[in-house]
Amino acid sequence: MGIEKEFHEVKLFSGFIYRDKKNYQDVKDKLTATFSPVDLESEVFNFDFTTYYNKEMGSPLFRQFVSFSELIQPQQLPEIKLLTNKIEIETARDGNRTVNLDPGYLSEANVIIATTKNYYHRVPLAKGIYAHMEYVIRGKKICPLAWTYPDFKSTGYMEFFHRLRILYKKNLKELRQKEKE
Repeated sequence: MGIEKEFHEVKLFSGFIYRDKKNYQDVKDKLTATFSPVDLESEVFNFDFTTYYNKEMGSPLFRQFVSFSELIQPQQLPEIKLLTNKIEIETARDGNRTVNLDPGYLSEANVIIATTKNYYHRVPLAKGIYAHMEYVIRGKKICPLAWTYPDFKSTGYMEFFHRLRILYKKNLKELRQKEKE
């Protein structure tokens, strides 16, 4: 029989898809005010792996990731996704989103993104939100899965998540040190 244990804290991040840098900055500021300061920001990537968002948001589109300095509990992810959905609606123009937000977290074992879309490999969490496992972490390596989105298999994205993993491990070490004091 297993013994119940508290979940370990995880590293909150959000992916952004946007057309206008000002929209990105405005929404990033809202998320920072809500969660905590940004402690890692990716480079700007061209978002050209799909045209899925072009009708709604126009083109060209860009992708960027940020992570937040305070660790969270993994069970907070559904509420965070509901909040980011609300921000998408609040910042929309003429009924079209100006920014698409993909909140998620990095843990010691994987990278999870919250989604409202069910599929065979997604796990229901709460309130209509599902967990989409984007990567598993084996040793020091970030490993894509059969269903990992094509853009997430790109070198730039994987380098960002590798850097995020290093930062997360540092955050955990600092947290454990504070708990001992």
